[in-house]
Amino acid sequence: MTDPANPDPARSFGGVADSYDRGRPSYPVDAVKWLVGEEPCSVLELGAGTGKLTEVLVGLGHDVFATDPDDAMLDILSEKLPDVRATSGTAEQIPIGDSLYDVVVVGQAFHWFDHAKALAEIGRVLRTDGRLAVVQNERDERIPWVRKLGKLIGKHDGGFDPTPILDDSGLFSAVEAQAFRHWQIVDRHSIQDLVQSRSNIATLEPEAQEQKRREVLAFYNGYGRGMDGMQLPYNCHAWRAQVLPHAQVKHTVEVVEKVDEPEQTVPLAKRTDTAVRLPRVITDPENGDDDLLIDFR
Repeated sequence: MTDPANPDPARSFGGVADSYDRGRPSYPVDAVKWLVGEEPCSVLELGAGTGKLTEVLVGLGHDVFATDPDDAMLDILSEKLPDVRATSGTAEQIPIGDSLYDVVVVGQAFHWFDHAKALAEIGRVLRTDGRLAVVQNERDERIPWVRKLGKLIGKHDGGFDPTPILDDSGLFSAVEAQAFRHWQIVDRHSIQDLVQSRSNIATLEPEAQEQKRREVLAFYNGYGRGMDGMQLPYNCHAWRAQVLPHAQVKHTVEVVEKVDEPEQTVPLAKRTDTAVRLPRVITDPENGDDDLLIDFR
């Protein structure tokens, strides 16, 4: 349980879920194609949040199962994308069975993980030749006004590179990396949502949050853009690596010998494949809108 006096930044987004959805940028389609591929495949998304990346994946035809530890974030995702399976879950204990997905994708969340535990779980749920894809948006602070904005709202997303972590794990092939440039249109409303969605600001006292919001609004007004908005430049950094065969360790049982007792089998791990938010009732478009399916996956 999070200590109210020392809130966990990784779990701070639920209270600002609406601001997160309105204020955070999406991801360029070219980056997602490079990460996941253009042929439809099965994708597990960790840390899906309000579905910024999920929307792009679904638009490309992929079959996505979205997970996030925060129900408030997933509620927004499910409202926008009602046909996407979604459930509460963490990267350290993924609520699915073994070897089920072609790609595990992580957008703007990899830095929050306990990497040793999460990478072992990712290796477990990937199919043979499966791939881990990590993507991170970073504001381009080479531009002076963007650098000034960064000083106001913080730079927690900047400079992150998962390559050493993946290399040291020994669970994945050599990491490939690409960068894609894109822009987000922000106006005087969405720039306030952007600042309020930051974990370093969401964990402040309400008075401090309001002060920061006023500072950013004054900054925006100082540029005289009014209702026209401005283009906030981002570099979208993308990394991909293929899972190695020895990483795909399935849940098995071990034999425990006891004196004067018959052999017993004890599960190494207890796990359920039916996650908290499932089953989800969905319509089957191929059979008509009146047909319902109950999805227990």
